[in-house]
Amino acid sequence: MNQPLINIERKFRPEIEGLRVVAALLVAIYHIWFNRVSGGVDVFFVISGFLITSSIISTINKTGEIRFLPYITKLMKRLLPSAFFILGTVLALSFFLLPKSILGKTIREVFASMFFYQNWQLAISSTDYLDSSQMKTPVEHFWALSIQGQFYIIWFLVFAIILLLIKKYQLTKVKTLINAVLGILFVSSFIYSVYLTAVDQPWAYFITMTRVWEFALGSLLCINLSSIKVNRFIATVIGWLGLIGLILTGIVFNVSEMFPGYIALWPMICALFIVLSGTRDTKYGVKRFLGSPAMVKLGGISFGIYLWHWVLLEFYRYNVQETPGLIVGTLIIVSSTILSILMTRFIEKPIRSSNNNKFSFKRLGIMGGVNVLLIGSLLVGVYIDHNKLEKKITNKNYPGALAVKNPDNIPDQEPIPAFSEVFDDLPQAHLDGSNQGLKESDLKIGEYGETENYDATIALIGSSHSEHWLGAILEATKDYNYRVLNMTRSGTRFSTGYNDDDLKGIWNNNVLDYLKDADVDLIISQATASDAPNNKIQQQMVDQLQYVKDEYGIEVLAIRDDPRYSFNVLESLETDGIEETTRKMNAEDNQKDEGFWRQFETENKSLHKIDLTDFFRVNGQFQPIIGNIIIYRDNRHLTNTYSESFGPIFEEKINEILRDTE
Repeated sequence: MNQPLINIERKFRPEIEGLRVVAALLVAIYHIWFNRVSGGVDVFFVISGFLITSSIISTINKTGEIRFLPYITKLMKRLLPSAFFILGTVLALSFFLLPKSILGKTIREVFASMFFYQNWQLAISSTDYLDSSQMKTPVEHFWALSIQGQFYIIWFLVFAIILLLIKKYQLTKVKTLINAVLGILFVSSFIYSVYLTAVDQPWAYFITMTRVWEFALGSLLCINLSSIKVNRFIATVIGWLGLIGLILTGIVFNVSEMFPGYIALWPMICALFIVLSGTRDTKYGVKRFLGSPAMVKLGGISFGIYLWHWVLLEFYRYNVQETPGLIVGTLIIVSSTILSILMTRFIEKPIRSSNNNKFSFKRLGIMGGVNVLLIGSLLVGVYIDHNKLEKKITNKNYPGALAVKNPDNIPDQEPIPAFSEVFDDLPQAHLDGSNQGLKESDLKIGEYGETENYDATIALIGSSHSEHWLGAILEATKDYNYRVLNMTRSGTRFSTGYNDDDLKGIWNNNVLDYLKDADVDLIISQATASDAPNNKIQQQMVDQLQYVKDEYGIEVLAIRDDPRYSFNVLESLETDGIEETTRKMNAEDNQKDEGFWRQFETENKSLHKIDLTDFFRVNGQFQPIIGNIIIYRDNRHLTNTYSESFGPIFEEKINEILRDTE
């Protein structure tokens, strides 16, 4: 290629380095003190799009081609040293400083982070990045690095295809073609991001396709920056507007519900303003601040600050207190900065700067191998703990919910599940995939028990608060000729309270269509929501169950919701102890459906009902452990082991209903 692919300004932009450290510090500050999203990660993505596009175009301009091996080699030398070192540090400290209940999740996420699919790991495991009641691992923030790594591969393919088209068809309007391709990626990803954020925000937050538009914006800016002219006055004004707007992002917007949809445009446009302002040297412009020697130096370690601050924060939270004060929070940021400087100098730079790839990849191989060995060692430790505890388990020692009837005669035992297993102590429907996530509305049915020549069919319907009773129902029906169906969808009540065109409403209608001609004798479903003081919500759930009873003639067993809490009961149990956790549980109003349930019990005679609240407290006090079984796996969902202990209670109730029906 005799001429450059496209003319771009390939020069050092000091204000971009300063912008990077501002983004990193905003993320850290909002995480540490406000538990909110700051928009800083979105700025990182825009800058990454700008810089990688500049690098790719420059390479093509110099060599006339873009080759995968040199590209991926350079990328690995840039990304892997810091990632492998921090992940190894987390693994080494986890055994000593992390609650065992979060250890298994941490191991999975470390492995996912090593291979740059952490964002998908979090999405598939239904992690809500902004839900403080969920237990967080010290590597949860690696989702951003994973998306960045995936994006670099995507962008290589995009420009390789563009270059192929240019050479094959002798295209001359190169800039127009690149703008068209990047524009299509920007618009399609943006539309999908807005849509999915409205439908399933936690899923939208993590997946790659909803973030491509952020990188594409940075790329479009790179391609077109030389054509955009701003005078000095406008450059000064928009630069400071961009910096102030970026700082205020987490304050102005309700980011916990709106990101990464169209609101993410705000911090990205702020970043765009800052980069545009940097095209002109002005006396009072933001470039003088962001491009100062100190900010440029910090910009070089900015992503290290991002990676370290969360690691230190989570270890502090699990071992000292939930929210750091001003002094401790500041120390976390300072420590992150110092660790980034040391890591850059002694770990990252020797590998990245070496012209000897054999030397670089030998070091990376050693670091990766050590991490794999640490993962294996931790898994062996978890396995040994499990086997030791399993030998102690008998029905007499672990009666669970049944211990409420006679709590004084239960011997003290180490509770089950083991803390390392509680987080994954899930209903069978969650393990085999028959529970439906929020990404789809088609009806998915799990079938258990007797599937042929059965005497009766029992259908469990509703949200995860219905699903966590599956263990109890399967235990109750194991000695009977019953078929059990699971029809549950995460975050979706069986209720009349959804619009027909909403995914939750569509799923509800699909359930009704199935039940219309289904061979179902009994429906079991949650009928209240203990965290909702609004009687309308409760009534809509009852109305749906009443409709099934009246229109289809199917018997209904309505379950009162289990008590919910504002904090993670499992985390508190392991870090604060049983007495403090019990105190916190009983200090909360965790049964907001009390009045509605009592009225429902009194006035509704056609639906069967079961109130299991008494099986969550001993001597009038709500407990985190009953009958030597841990009750909660988070702040609201039961462990499957505790659910199974309700087997005899459900057995009696189910047989009573089916017997009366016959």
